[in-house]
Amino acid sequence: MTGIARDHGGGLDAAVREFGGTRADWLDLSTGINPLPYPLPDLPSTDWTALPDAGAMADLLTAARAFWSVPTGADILAAPGASALIARLPWLCGQGGVQIENRTYNEHAAAFRAAGWQVSERPEATRVIVHPNNPDGKLWPGASSAENLLNQLILDESFCDTTPERSHVARATEPGVIILKSFGKFWGLAGARLGFAIGHPDTLAPLRDMVGPWPVAGPTLHIGALALADQDWAKETRARLTKDANRLDALLAAKGIANVGGTSLFRLYDTPDAAAVYHHLARQKILSRVFPYAQNWLRLGLPAGADNWTRLEAALADFS
Repeated sequence: MTGIARDHGGGLDAAVREFGGTRADWLDLSTGINPLPYPLPDLPSTDWTALPDAGAMADLLTAARAFWSVPTGADILAAPGASALIARLPWLCGQGGVQIENRTYNEHAAAFRAAGWQVSERPEATRVIVHPNNPDGKLWPGASSAENLLNQLILDESFCDTTPERSHVARATEPGVIILKSFGKFWGLAGARLGFAIGHPDTLAPLRDMVGPWPVAGPTLHIGALALADQDWAKETRARLTKDANRLDALLAAKGIANVGGTSLFRLYDTPDAAAVYHHLARQKILSRVFPYAQNWLRLGLPAGADNWTRLEAALADFS
């Protein structure tokens, strides 16, 4: 497959232009962002007026290291979103060939192509794996003997915080292995723009130079450190997400639309004409997600609150 379109969820402005209304009229279920975010704390004014200081960054990285059980010997780097790291990763090792699945988060392939790499699904010395995969939720079981010969292995674990026991962060001490983490999805604060790379210090050193000084805003440093240290919130959130994901599956199953994957932050469904479901929901100001490479795939995020669940149920009730 060539020419992967850089389509994404969250295209609410485009939906408003096509189907009408205002942003406030819409229920956006096109992303995998937790709809009940971590509660924002009161922020000191200096978080907005002063350059982010080293102490605040140290607090954030200490909390992140503990939350993800980053092994001794591995380094951790914070950046303004996982996407900012994805855009820079191809420049760590020049040009060549990279193995990336076609049906996965498309920013990885786009970033490598922009840097002059050849992208394919065949084995290469550099490989990118999205774990769990977006949109099907497939989990990578671990390295085979062939994969142990990779020069570079990038594991994008942006959605792995729903299943932390499946993380491969223990591999972060291996040279050439980079684990990516996203703050915006599980904690529901995508606007904070915070992501992390975890890996061997020598592997991350060029990436650290690329992101430069003060890569994370002061308010985000404060919020991120608090959220990552709140293990009770994370545990309760995982339980709620699992319950809501099961509820969503049952709701779609009642209309003959089967779940075929996803995570507890987003669900993937198989239906003969996903575009028909997409347009039906959009006419009622509910935004879902379809994919250019699979006309039978529909992805939905989770509604938040009783009113939004009722709204989705009503919209599906008259779909046939």
